[in-house]
Amino acid sequence: MANGLRVEHVSTSGIFALDGGEWEVDNNIWVVGDDSEVFIIDAAHDAAPIIKAVDGRKVKGIICTHAHNDHITVAPELSEKLDAPIYVHPGDQMLWDETHPGVTHEDLADQQIFQIAGTDIKVLNTPGHSPGSCCLYLPEPGELFSGDTLFQGGPGATGRKYSSFDTIIESLKTSVLELPAETIVRTGHGDHTTVGAEAPHLEEWIKRGH
Repeated sequence: MANGLRVEHVSTSGIFALDGGEWEVDNNIWVVGDDSEVFIIDAAHDAAPIIKAVDGRKVKGIICTHAHNDHITVAPELSEKLDAPIYVHPGDQMLWDETHPGVTHEDLADQQIFQIAGTDIKVLNTPGHSPGSCCLYLPEPGELFSGDTLFQGGPGATGRKYSSFDTIIESLKTSVLELPAETIVRTGHGDHTTVGAEAPHLEEWIKRGH
């Protein structure tokens, strides 16, 4: 990968809570960078394995793909222990406040660029699963961190408050499925996929309505 860039995977388990329901979930966390500095993508459930994966490197930021509790659980703890800013799209401020009221963060913006290990991380605001949901795109080496916007087999869930199926389909059409087919999609839960494996199924998803 470009200039020593590597992507490390951490998996944690815990509770996703929303709208009065609770579900056991396994979350993917991604540590993206080189030997000296990294970004953490999502902050789910348990800080210890994430800190272990960072392994003493400088953390340039903790980027939350969206603000459902299972993706931001330990963001304040990581921020404090690793002396790193938290980034959340303002579209999800009301969700952030449900979990971490009074905790401040930096705002993510559509098309914002972060730089790490000689490559760019581009923020794509992809509302639908939540208003502030974002994907993070690395043109080099061709990877997309999709949060809960796209999974192997279809779009993220839209049956909860602040979510919209029509909106997530529009986001996928305009921001995600037109990326190069070989783009690896690293998801917020479950196995990774590629843009090319998912894009042909868009009409099926629209017909089934989820």
